[in-house]
Amino acid sequence: MAEPKKRQRLSHVKSSHKTSNHSQSEGDERFVDGSIISITMKNFLTYDYSVVNPGTNLNMIVGANGTGKSSIVCAICLGLAGKTSVLGRGDKVGLYVKRGCKKGFIEIELYKKDGNVVIHREIHVENNRSVWMLNKRHCSQKDVEEEVRTLQIQVSNLCQFLPQEKVGEFAKMSKIELLEATEKSVGPPEMYEYHCKLKNFRGKERELENAVKEKNSFLEKAKQRNERNKLDVNRFYERQRHLDMIELLEKKKPWVEYETARVERDHVIAERNEVKQRLITLKQVQAPVVRKIQQIENQLHSTEAQLEAKTAAIKEASNKCKQKQDQLDRKHKEIDDIKQSLKLKQTEAEDQQKRIGNTRRNIEDLKAELAKTGDQPDVTPQINAINVELRQMQQDRARIEGEKADLRREKDNLCAESAMLEKKLNCMNNMMNAKEEKLKGRHKDTYVALQWLRKNRQMFEGNVYEPMMLVINVKDHRFAKYVENHIPFHDLRAFVFQKKADMEKFMTEVRDKMNLRVNAISTPEKSFSEQQPSRHIESLRRFGFHIYLREMFDTPEEVMSYLCYQYKVHEVPLGSQQTKDMIHTVIEEPYLRMFYTPGERYMVKRSSYSHNISTSNSLVQESQFLTITVDADEKRRLEEQIKASKEKLQENNERMKNFQAEAVSLDRRDNELLAEKKRLSELKGKKRQLEQKISIKQDSVRQMEQNVIDLAKIEEETREKIANVNSQKVSVVAEFMAQMKLRAKLTVEKVYLTLDTVGQTAEKRKLENDFREGTSELKTVNQRYIQLEERKSRLTEQCKALLKRAKSVCGMHSDQVLPEELRNAFSKLPDTLDEIDARLNEERSRSECFTGLSESVVDEYRRREEEIRHLEKELEEKTNSLTAYRQNIAEAKDRWLNPLKQLVEQINEKFSDFFRSMQCAGEVDLYTENEEEYDKYGIRIRVKFHSSSQLHELTVHHQSGGERSVSTCPFRVVDEINQGMDPVNERRVFDIVVRTACKETTSQYFFITPKLLQNLQYADEMTILCVHNGPYMLPPSQWNEKALIKRCLQRKARA
Repeated sequence: MAEPKKRQRLSHVKSSHKTSNHSQSEGDERFVDGSIISITMKNFLTYDYSVVNPGTNLNMIVGANGTGKSSIVCAICLGLAGKTSVLGRGDKVGLYVKRGCKKGFIEIELYKKDGNVVIHREIHVENNRSVWMLNKRHCSQKDVEEEVRTLQIQVSNLCQFLPQEKVGEFAKMSKIELLEATEKSVGPPEMYEYHCKLKNFRGKERELENAVKEKNSFLEKAKQRNERNKLDVNRFYERQRHLDMIELLEKKKPWVEYETARVERDHVIAERNEVKQRLITLKQVQAPVVRKIQQIENQLHSTEAQLEAKTAAIKEASNKCKQKQDQLDRKHKEIDDIKQSLKLKQTEAEDQQKRIGNTRRNIEDLKAELAKTGDQPDVTPQINAINVELRQMQQDRARIEGEKADLRREKDNLCAESAMLEKKLNCMNNMMNAKEEKLKGRHKDTYVALQWLRKNRQMFEGNVYEPMMLVINVKDHRFAKYVENHIPFHDLRAFVFQKKADMEKFMTEVRDKMNLRVNAISTPEKSFSEQQPSRHIESLRRFGFHIYLREMFDTPEEVMSYLCYQYKVHEVPLGSQQTKDMIHTVIEEPYLRMFYTPGERYMVKRSSYSHNISTSNSLVQESQFLTITVDADEKRRLEEQIKASKEKLQENNERMKNFQAEAVSLDRRDNELLAEKKRLSELKGKKRQLEQKISIKQDSVRQMEQNVIDLAKIEEETREKIANVNSQKVSVVAEFMAQMKLRAKLTVEKVYLTLDTVGQTAEKRKLENDFREGTSELKTVNQRYIQLEERKSRLTEQCKALLKRAKSVCGMHSDQVLPEELRNAFSKLPDTLDEIDARLNEERSRSECFTGLSESVVDEYRRREEEIRHLEKELEEKTNSLTAYRQNIAEAKDRWLNPLKQLVEQINEKFSDFFRSMQCAGEVDLYTENEEEYDKYGIRIRVKFHSSSQLHELTVHHQSGGERSVSTCPFRVVDEINQGMDPVNERRVFDIVVRTACKETTSQYFFITPKLLQNLQYADEMTILCVHNGPYMLPPSQWNEKALIKRCLQRKARA
């Protein structure tokens, strides 16, 4: 990257008859509102600080690639509140600040008759934040957008502002989009507004027309139906008069019922008050007895509380007595255990003496038997021979058991190994199935082709590989996202063929015959899989790089060869956080074209003219397919190992059967030898056995005599233990007696309290009996009072219910009094229930004479009458609205269509002239299928490039700069539109642009190009801006504009 001090300024040179700076009066005469007076950039893209002063007409910005021409375009867009998406470069505004700087700014001065507008935008790298100023006052971005919109500047309109990266998008615009963009950029401001209004008006007009037709039809049908129902409505009203009388009678009936119940309740209340007064007098007579009973009850409560306390204390003392009794029982048991132990020792001593006597008698019997035993023949040689053979058999058995143990261990190992291998294979199969399911969900055609390939693999001669995403196995899942971001998805789902003939056969089958959308590639003839990177990874470790993409994954050789050839995976390294920290140093390295850091991908481009560096970075998306890794070689190896393991297991079983048969034979012979040896040993060893038994018995007697139990000592120890336990019993007995005495005392006190309670209870019963005998009259009166109270309550509730029902029938609130109109109506009706019932029956009989009528008929008649009135009103409003809308549409159409036709005609004239100058033919016309469908209007471009052909519609074109120059917008920008043209057409297009953009009536025009043809025709109104920027340009301190002009004039004079 160039040194900052070497790219410090943009210098400019204008036509020979102009000075480098405009005076205010000269510039103001030619500028239109919204034209750019100056552009100031600091720390913006390739510039440290630079000021650009464009002219009023055509501004040719010329400079080598990478010098910063497009940076001026970016400054115009971002400085006028344009979106980064318009430029097609970085999506974050912070990326436009010069690398290494924390902030930068753009300042654009726009011409305005009543005072120029200065927009200042300061961009901060951190958080991609911008600070806006309008005429040196802080403001919001919306304020700037509104000011720009007022000046008719549209940086998002490709007809007015066409960056280099957006030329392709301009070519894709439809006829309708071209019309809208033309209205915005070429037509007056109100033209696009009228077009939008017309589209809205037309939609509303269609809605109103449909609404008027529907309303008119519905109105006629409603009137016809109402005429048919009018007679039924009159009969219904006659019946309704009888029903109204029935309703009024039914409303008065509950009021009569309520009044009857209320009178009865008043009589009951008067009688209840008399009984209540008699009850109070009787209760006053019985008051002393009641007080005495209450006093006794209080005393009983106090005594019962004392009884409860005594009971609790007795219970506690009883518990303590029980505890002491339990302690005494344990001491008694302890003494019994000591005595039992002594008895056991005594019994053991007696048994010992008996065993000694029995053993001595056995010794005497064995000695007698030994004396009787005579000499026996010597069988030792036979026994020795049997022993030799047994030892040999023992060795053979040990050998067989060892072999069998080895086989069993080998079998266990083989089973465990086989199970482990099958588990790994199942796991790999599951992972492969998961990858295939992902492929099926994302691209079903590829999955169907994969199934076909597996069934028909024998059709192909060379190696055929399934889609790359299935055969690429990332070694570490953390690397998956880098590999997947580097290889496009259309290649990840592509089948790989070693031979092109196989690929063509495959595509014929699946694409042509099966109509499947699949991708297939053939590997290079020369293998690139082992090609070494241009720089060893060790030389890049100082930048934090630690691995190339090729080392991140395994894949078959042919697939790796294709990836190395196509995507240079052996040349793209992955860095660490250290790489991100020193990114400015890393991108200076001349051999790095693409590399990855954690989470980002960087692409570095160098200008072939100035070797300037431009970088772009993008986020690395998370992996979707390659996180699941399955090693195909490992899978085949596992399958081969499982097969070998099963063969070894079968061989192991055969050998085990052979060893088992040999072991059975040895066991049979061993049993025979042992039986013979036992018979011979019994003959030889009888005398020796007797001698050994005698010796053993004698040793036993001596041992028992040495271990004689000392009963005297054991009895003394027993007496001491019993005395110690008895002393402990004495203290426990003393505590037990104290608790027994306390319990007895408490029991006596409880008995006294119980006697007091019995006496008080008896006295209370006597008083209560006396009270009951003296209050029989009180009970009778009280019962009568209760009956009257209950009857009064029932009548009160009945009155409330009747009143509530009466008010409910009349539609009254609970706190509302009977209205005066109801009182007057009720006064004309009968006053007794019988008379009301008779009148009700009469009215009901009359109303039943009108049969076959329904209230729905009247409701429908009334509803339809209201609906008819409403429809007539709506129809009138809709008709008036439709008339008004049609008038508005006609006015808006005249205001829009006539100027638009004139504008299109002007554009057509210019367009035809432009094409005629290039020996071609072209037309621009206003296209629509229906004049009333305003949203279908568009601009159609038809061209003819050969005299023998007819005019045809142009759907893809790139020469959009010169053809659109008839404009009333403040300025327009076209970036490198002449790239890819042949010299003849480029010269013609340049002449067209100069001729149209340098007229007095045209606005400002920016034309950016890295080169110009020689001997072009220039106009005096042109301004040539030469961008001097980069490490090979002349430093700003040595630049002399006047000297350059002087030398140019001298050279021209000599020529």
